[in-house]
Amino acid sequence: MYEDLKQKYKDLEAKLSDPALMNDRAELTKISKEHSNLKPAYELVLDWEKVMEDLKGNQEMAKTETDPELKKMAEDEIDGLQNKADTLEKAIKEELHPASPNDKKNAIVEIRGGTGGDESALFTANLFRMYSRFAEKHNLKVDILNSSVIGLGGYKEIIFEVKGAGAYGLLKYEAGTHRVQRVPETEKQGRIHTSTSTVVVLPEAEEVDLEIKMSDIRIDTFCSSGPGGQSVNTTYSAIRVLHVPTGMIVSCQDQKSQHQNKEKALQVLRSRLLAKVEEDRQARESAERKIQVGGGDRSDKIRTYNFPQDRITDHRIGKSWHNISTIMEGDMDEIISALKQNLEK
Repeated sequence: MYEDLKQKYKDLEAKLSDPALMNDRAELTKISKEHSNLKPAYELVLDWEKVMEDLKGNQEMAKTETDPELKKMAEDEIDGLQNKADTLEKAIKEELHPASPNDKKNAIVEIRGGTGGDESALFTANLFRMYSRFAEKHNLKVDILNSSVIGLGGYKEIIFEVKGAGAYGLLKYEAGTHRVQRVPETEKQGRIHTSTSTVVVLPEAEEVDLEIKMSDIRIDTFCSSGPGGQSVNTTYSAIRVLHVPTGMIVSCQDQKSQHQNKEKALQVLRSRLLAKVEEDRQARESAERKIQVGGGDRSDKIRTYNFPQDRITDHRIGKSWHNISTIMEGDMDEIISALKQNLEK
């Protein structure tokens, strides 16, 4: 059992050790990705085989052992080992046939201020901090790709990458309109304001997922800007990429060099294009339930953050949580777990 999987993994390891593969970047990327995706299942199989070996040994001992104490010891071990084997086998199947293959990918997250002016920009910064802290708790790395800052410390827009196994699967249900109700720092009369920010979550698309023809894009350079739009350097390191066939525009200015900004801008563009391909496919399959992936124009709020009542409510599942201050510091595991349990059906 699982011999084909083990052999495939060993074949991939052999290919990766072939020096000739270093000369073919596209093939190296493809093989490395296959190897990385298969590794968790391969390691689970090795664990399963060890448990099955122990189980078989205990079953044999329970049948043949004449010492009552040793015989009982073997019998006591059998149920636990069988349960462990069943759990591992279920995990192997989930690894080999995930509900969504994209769940294992890195995530591109885009947060934009909606209604509410400066308060919306401050809330966008709060959401970015929340996701950054959540990522840290799960050993995921956050890398800012592009941002538009206001003087109060908020963001009109921030685009960032969350890198690590399962990042997209953890964050995908955060996509939508987030509403906040609170007294802004700038409010002198203590009135509660309502503002919104929109969150878009995309699975990171790699070159092997979707190839962008360089003839289809136009690249412009400009000086990076800071709060208020003022130039923060004198070199044209910021990049703006236009995908001519779709009209999509991506800007990136937060990396250290023009080359890095170009790489990151193409990364975001590739993810948006892949999301559009998926959206179009779903629309063709079911016109009645068109699912927007990363559309950014989601009008229905998915969640409300009510600070005066210390309550966060997710409207999709009708569930609320308190301790809003700890959640905004990244303690989101209960929310993510509830969303997965109710929405992954």
